[in-house]
Amino acid sequence: MMVDSSIRALTFDVFGTVVDWRGSIIREGRRLEQEKGLQVNWASFADAWRAGYAPAMQRVRTGELPWMNIDGLHRLILDDLLEQFQITGLSESEIDHFNRVWHRLHPWPDARRGLRRLRRHFTLATLSNGNMALLINMAKQARLPWDCILSAELFRHYKPDPEVYLGAAPLLGLQPGEMIMVAAHNGDLRAARALGFKTAFVHRPREYGPHQTTDLTPDPEVDVVAQDFNDLAEQLQGQHG
Repeated sequence: MMVDSSIRALTFDVFGTVVDWRGSIIREGRRLEQEKGLQVNWASFADAWRAGYAPAMQRVRTGELPWMNIDGLHRLILDDLLEQFQITGLSESEIDHFNRVWHRLHPWPDARRGLRRLRRHFTLATLSNGNMALLINMAKQARLPWDCILSAELFRHYKPDPEVYLGAAPLLGLQPGEMIMVAAHNGDLRAARALGFKTAFVHRPREYGPHQTTDLTPDPEVDVVAQDFNDLAEQLQGQHG
């Protein structure tokens, strides 16, 4: 399905859609292993770190935990994982640095070029659960050409809470129907679509590694399906001349 020419901005999920969190964590973990003489299955470690993300956010939603940003939640999960994976001998500064691996995630190979192409026609903004400092640091290190960085931290809610999507539109001076939410995750797109956004599904079939079973196919209700950001740029550019 095509979108009309009223679209002014694209908002992007970041973890998994723009950047390869799993591969990045594995690489940094292996580097840490060499430095500290550890023996860790870093693929399993990365998967476990990410798996703790949704339950941690839910603990905040229910009031079990006070509001905290994603850096804070990642650190809570990491402290448990260090014990679970029997990782010892790290100083507080080393643990803090490793926790901020999420600030240093590498983009997918198509991300920079595809975003630059999209930016010729649209305003590009993050719309991520990542906190502001994390997203800013990531953008600088990965050279991601955002026009604007929007974070769930601004709204003190996490996606898929409606407050995140509905908070983004007025900050960009737009209505939800003038925006496309771009993500590799159907749940994110369903939440945005229910609030009036157009939606674009971008395939990331190896986000969770070679045996991924989730988000391999888009919901039939999405407006645009793209193989990567360059494909998305070609599809949307054709509608904007």
